Amino acid sequence: MSATLYVVPTPVGNLEDMTFRAITVLKEADLILAEDTRTTGKLTSHFGIETPKQSFHMHNEHKVVERYISQILAGTTIALVSDAGTPGISDPGFLLIRAAAEAGIEIITLPGATAFVPALVSSGLPCDTFYFEGFLPPKKGRQTKLQNIAAATSTVVLYESPHKIIKTLGQIVEFCGSDRPVALCREISKKFEECIRGSANEVLAQVEERGGVKGELVLIIGGLTKQQAKEKG
Repeated sequence: MSATLYVVPTPVGNLEDMTFRAITVLKEADLILAEDTRTTGKLTSHFGIETPKQSFHMHNEHKVVERYISQILAGTTIALVSDAGTPGISDPGFLLIRAAAEAGIEIITLPGATAFVPALVSSGLPCDTFYFEGFLPPKKGRQTKLQNIAAATSTVVLYESPHKIIKTLGQIVEFCGSDRPVALCREISKKFEECIRGSANEVLAQVEERGGVKGELVLIIGGLTKQQAKEKG
């Protein structure tokens, strides 16, 4: 294995989603960079992976990027993982990947688990064109993002936390209209996986009736139809 940065997806729920290739890369790498070495430790222990692990997370990424780039350039093969899913998507792995690209390092990203693709496909909403927004900003810029979502003609994909989902659904009703089609998918690939489909108002009502929902959440929002976009334009 040549000195390379490998970007390795890990299961978002079911450990059987781990690929044979991902296991091989993690075993043969010189070092695994993980958001939380305790979380990744459970995964590596399960698959008999003994490669050393170090932390690379949102609180230290700016300080250590140059160190790891130097290590790769010196011949160290590093495998980057996140707690779950594909590194670089709404997590600090992006900074290391960008720095590696700028340094001319070979980057090999393995295909594998991610939460938003299964959610998007399961939503039943059009996925021929879509855009991934990730987490909405908590304050500054949030209203602008919501206005953009309201005007979108393609499907929009958001990540959201359980304690904010009622607020976000309420804002989708406010900005996009109560009848905008949405799907709230949670716990992808886990025991209690489900997808709640309906209008924004209907999904909000279901979530409120339950007193909220738990788990990892992906919110899929349908875009305006051509006729609706024409009327708004």
